[in-house]
Amino acid sequence: MGYLEICLVVVLIAAWYYWTCFHFWKRRGVVGPRPAPIFGNGKDLMFGKISLAEYAHQLYTRYRNEEMVGLYLPSPALLLIDTERIREVLIKNFSSFMDRGIGVYEKTDPTTMNLVNLEPERWRPLRIKLNTAFTTGKMKQMFPLILECNQMFEKRLSKSVDKGEPIDVRALSARYTMDVICSCAFGMDIQALDDMIVGILRGSTNFNLEWHIRHKMRIFAPWLYNLMGYVVSEKVLSPFFLRILKDTAKLREENNMHMTDLLQVILDIRKHPESMSDIQISDELLSAQVCMFMIVGYETSATTMGNAMYELARNHEIQDKLRAEIREYYAKSNGNLEYEDVKKLKYLDQVYQETLRMYPVLNTIQRKSVTDYTFKNSNITIPKGTIIHIPYYSIQRDPAYYPDPDKFDPERFSDEAVTSRNSMHFIAFGDGPRNCIGKRFATYETKLGLITFFRNYKVDVCEKTTSYKFDPNHVLLAPIGGIHLKVTRVEY
Repeated sequence: MGYLEICLVVVLIAAWYYWTCFHFWKRRGVVGPRPAPIFGNGKDLMFGKISLAEYAHQLYTRYRNEEMVGLYLPSPALLLIDTERIREVLIKNFSSFMDRGIGVYEKTDPTTMNLVNLEPERWRPLRIKLNTAFTTGKMKQMFPLILECNQMFEKRLSKSVDKGEPIDVRALSARYTMDVICSCAFGMDIQALDDMIVGILRGSTNFNLEWHIRHKMRIFAPWLYNLMGYVVSEKVLSPFFLRILKDTAKLREENNMHMTDLLQVILDIRKHPESMSDIQISDELLSAQVCMFMIVGYETSATTMGNAMYELARNHEIQDKLRAEIREYYAKSNGNLEYEDVKKLKYLDQVYQETLRMYPVLNTIQRKSVTDYTFKNSNITIPKGTIIHIPYYSIQRDPAYYPDPDKFDPERFSDEAVTSRNSMHFIAFGDGPRNCIGKRFATYETKLGLITFFRNYKVDVCEKTTSYKFDPNHVLLAPIGGIHLKVTRVEY
């Protein structure tokens, strides 16, 4: 075969591939942006020019009157616009979309075997077991520990304020939420850990070049990561959390200790693997759960706390109203805040939910079809393995649902407003059986941190405060460069 014949074959194969793959949605009658060769619609995402949430928002605005949008990232994926279609995927027909489609790579990165990523067969029995760590009874037991962490938080805050310099409130909040997750979920005293361990925990989400390569390969070329992922395999977190699991198991067994924390639930699974149905239990699988809860548990809540402080620094009237509510309850309780009191702080709850409306922590909610599926009352059928993106950032900033959506307004979450609104218009923790398992824990952790902060301190914007821009390379929907604010004491 000559050179020209080879070129012709290559061109024909490329044309066939383009027609087969990039006409996938057109053949199904689904609208969407025109894909580019090789990259599909994901070029700017691949090279970190824009976050997935912002790209999805552009598409959401452009195709607002459609039910769904077809994308190529570079494989065919769906962006759902219509909230009833979203309900169909998350709740009504959950059994067809039980997978998140994020990817599990047991050999190259055992930490991916976590509850967020796991396929349905292992996810369901693990979820049932781990749910027991977040019951109301367990939360009440954790409450005094969270209050102790708040005391440390206030001491740390006071020292920072004494310096008279702008404070990165997101970084400050991260230290507090790290204290909480280590103390309440894993029975660890963060103050007693050596500098190396603290450095690993703090640096676990400071994503370097190797992490970005690994992350992009998983999203855009999972087949390549399966083949070559060992070159950039994760080498720090997996052995670190494996060590935590084994050392803690040994310590508790030798001292006949049986705690009531999340780690104990995981250790009980390790001790009685037969309780987990037919799935194979390994230390790597269990340490992946430790890793996921520790990292996600502190990073997401810290980001939400920082975002709330940012908005309250720009809205003093709301900040003052929140502080008044907090102080009123402290006065009624003689300075002692109980577990049930947190629920009674209605305006705090409204501030918290409005923060999550404007700043959800993830780029999109993601699901994957586990069977071929035909959407109800339509002729649109998707094959097994199709990725579904739910642009909840866009839904929660849709002016049709939230007038003047870029305005921070806690009154959107008054009882009357919530009752009158479609539940799919606020899904900050996801919805359906695969929603966020740590919702209750994250809520108490964040609210108590905000109570401690705003009871005696106020925030203002300052010369170091920058306009809020999302970091396109962060796995979460987080700001570039931190959140720097002026923090001062407020006397009674």
